[in-house]
Amino acid sequence: MRLASVQIGRIVPLGPDGVPSGIVKHPVDGPVAVGPLGLEGDEQADLSVHGGPDKAVYGYAASHYARWAGEHPHLAERLEPGAFGENLTIEGLEEADLCVGDVHLIGTARLQVCQPRQPCFKFALRLGDPRAPKAMVRSGRSGWYYRVLTPGTLQAGDTIERIERPHPDLAFPRMVEIVNFGTATPEELGAIGAAAGVAGWLRAQARAALRG
Repeated sequence: MRLASVQIGRIVPLGPDGVPSGIVKHPVDGPVAVGPLGLEGDEQADLSVHGGPDKAVYGYAASHYARWAGEHPHLAERLEPGAFGENLTIEGLEEADLCVGDVHLIGTARLQVCQPRQPCFKFALRLGDPRAPKAMVRSGRSGWYYRVLTPGTLQAGDTIERIERPHPDLAFPRMVEIVNFGTATPEELGAIGAAAGVAGWLRAQARAALRG
């Protein structure tokens, strides 16, 4: 597993109405500091739904780019690292390789996979296609958010090492389905609600669903 590229973005106007957004990311050369709320120099516009400790760093599989280009050739010219708003474009790692709660060592930072991305209308504006969010949901190629367990620095070219897997029964693709379609069984809700590696809002939602 390898960090192919690193991207950050400032808040800029997006689309014909100039909606403020930090989804437009640009590559960074050299070491980048990673803190509890994300990469140094990265910004989010709407902090009610973006950013925060459980959405500090967004990772996306480099291998998905070719699939998107094949399925949506009209988007091919827009599909370069960072096009999905990700901070980290990662080689050798996809959703199917993950469990929720996995801890990765990237550079000197320890990052924990805690939830999938749910695309919003800004993703459609970024790619110039209103169908893009639903296409991401259908494909399951959500990417993953990390929380930062240990701040540090990382840079393109770093290897990625999985150093912990506390929740081997919480396969990440299944979490993507649960978040997108609400199909969790009572047993899954119990596991999610008790798993410290899962994003806080998902744990709370699972416990509430069990209470009825």
